Amino acid sequence: MADNTGQEIKIAVFDLNKTFYNKSSKDEFFKFVSAKKPHKAAYYLQMLYYKALLKMHQIRQTEFKENFFNYLDNLPPDKVKEYAKEFWEQEYPDNFNQEIKERLDKLKKEGVQIFCATGGLEIYVEPLFDLYKIDGFFGTRANYTDNTYLVDGKACKAEEKIARLDEYFKGQKYRIVEAYSDDKEEILKEADKAWLVKDGELKPYTP
Repeated sequence: MADNTGQEIKIAVFDLNKTFYNKSSKDEFFKFVSAKKPHKAAYYLQMLYYKALLKMHQIRQTEFKENFFNYLDNLPPDKVKEYAKEFWEQEYPDNFNQEIKERLDKLKKEGVQIFCATGGLEIYVEPLFDLYKIDGFFGTRANYTDNTYLVDGKACKAEEKIARLDEYFKGQKYRIVEAYSDDKEEILKEADKAWLVKDGELKPYTP
């Protein structure tokens, strides 16, 4: 939790997919669950359909997330977390960006707090941070209702990531000293030093 000393807190924020994690966890976790439950693979065409709608701006990010993750229907939270734990143990650390990890480890030693802000559902992202310890993370919240996952609030994308940081710090002053993302999003614009990640390479970001 944030302290109340009144001092400005230095933080670093990273996006997860195709940034710290070299792949898309959204897609890779689907493959993992489908291998466990082969009938879930039938959702693949539906997922392509919703991806196409999103690309054509026919649906909002929140609606996309809700429909994309229909393949988790009838898998209660405990089972999803169990699968996610196994999934991340398989992926970490080999499929993670080592340059970003080294930079984050260095910042940790300098007393900078480390946060992840990702559009992925919190329920399957959270077990990753049992393997790589950070100060906090924000993802898309979802509630398991009538055997399906419904997004709670907005998908954790773009400006929502800043809103979630503000919510976490509750008026305490903080400064983003470094940020990493594969997209030109708000966290990069707000950071003192920002990195755009493309194909695993870090490029200094300039607005």
